[in-house]
Amino acid sequence: MKKVIIGNYSASYAVLRSRVEVISAYPITPQTQIVEFLSELCGSGDLKARFLKVESEHSALASLIGASSAGARTFTATSSQGLALMHELLHWTSGARLPVVMVNVNRALAPSWNIWADQTDSLSQRDTGWIQVYCETGQEIFDLTVMAYRIAETVMLPVMIAYDAFYLSHTSEPVDIPEQGEVDSFLPAYSPGVFLDIKHPAALGSMASPKYFMEMRHDQQCAMEKVEEVFTGSAGEYNEIFGRGYGIIETYMLHDAGKVIICASTMAGTVRSVIDAMRKDGERVGLLKIRLFRPFPAEEIRRALDGKKLAIVIDRNLSPGLGGIFAQEVKSALYSAPNPPDVIGIIAGLGGRDVTPELIKSIIIDSESDSRSGKSIIWKGLNKGGGA
Repeated sequence: MKKVIIGNYSASYAVLRSRVEVISAYPITPQTQIVEFLSELCGSGDLKARFLKVESEHSALASLIGASSAGARTFTATSSQGLALMHELLHWTSGARLPVVMVNVNRALAPSWNIWADQTDSLSQRDTGWIQVYCETGQEIFDLTVMAYRIAETVMLPVMIAYDAFYLSHTSEPVDIPEQGEVDSFLPAYSPGVFLDIKHPAALGSMASPKYFMEMRHDQQCAMEKVEEVFTGSAGEYNEIFGRGYGIIETYMLHDAGKVIICASTMAGTVRSVIDAMRKDGERVGLLKIRLFRPFPAEEIRRALDGKKLAIVIDRNLSPGLGGIFAQEVKSALYSAPNPPDVIGIIAGLGGRDVTPELIKSIIIDSESDSRSGKSIIWKGLNKGGGA
C-alpha cells in the first residue's frame, strides 16, 4: 500500500503496524498530528491500544515508564521544550532498560519562541542513554520506526527517532506502507523477560547502593555497544523482506571525493543535488550522512573518511561555547585515526533557516580558506549586520 502522506503520518502508520499497546500523548507543534492521527486510529478500533491523554510531556513519559515496566509496547512523540521537560525521565527510562520508542520532531529551543527545524533539542539529550536515529525521508520515518522496536526490544534500551520540523514533518511524499502480516513477520509481539507481574512479585527501580550501581551502568554501556550490530542485522532482514536497506551511515559519491560534506536528516538531499551539479564542473565532492547518532558510529566514520583531504560538517544545532555537536563528535572519532582529514565545523540553518543549494555550494567553495583560518566555529547564512 503506497500513500502520499506527510512525515508525521508516516510515523503514525509505523506505530499502527508495530501493534503498539500504550500511547501517551501531549500535543506540541510540530509533532501534534502524529498523536492526533493515532487517537483517531484508537477511536475507530483500527489500533488496539490504550491512548493516554496526559497533562504534560513529563507525565507522558512517566506513563510509558509504568506501561513498559508492565510489559507493554509503548510510544510517544514530542518536540523541543516538550523533550526538555522530559529530561529527568529520559534517564529513568534508559537506566531502567525500558524499550520505549519516541519520535522527536526536531524544533528549535526557546527563547525566542521558534517552531522550525533545529536539532539542538534531541542532540542536547545525547547523554541520557537513548539510541538516536535521524531520518531524511518519510519512508525512512516509517521503516526506521518499525526497526526501532526490533532494536529496542533486543538490547532493552529506548530509541528516539528524530526528523526535521516542517521540512519533513509537514511535507507530503509517497510512502510504502507494508501490509500488517509483512510487518508481523519482521516484528514479533513484545515478550519481555522481566516485567511487573502480580503473580511473580518483584521490585523495579529501587535504591541501588554503591555496591551495585556501577555494574548497572556498565551493563547499560555494554548494551549500547551492541546496538550497531543489532541495527545492521535488523536492517539486513528488513531489506530482505521489504527491499529497503539502511546503514548506520550513508555515503554518496565518496569513492574519489577529496572533500566530504557531513550532515544528517533532510539537509542530505540538498547536498546530493549540489554534489551532482559540482561534479559536472569537475569538483570531486562526496557526502557522508549520519543516520545513527547514539551510539556514535566512530569506526564507520573513520573508515569512510580514511585518506580524504577535508571533512566539512554542517550542523543545524549549536553547543554554545564550543560549536556544532556533530562536528565535535566527528573530531573525537577521528582523533585516533591513522590518516584523518582536516575537519571544519559549519553552523547553518538554525531555527529553520533554509540551507539552500547556493549556500552549500559557497560552503564547499570557501572550505579550503575556512580550513586555513583556524576558526573552531564558522557561521554561514547569517543576515548581514547580525551580531551580539
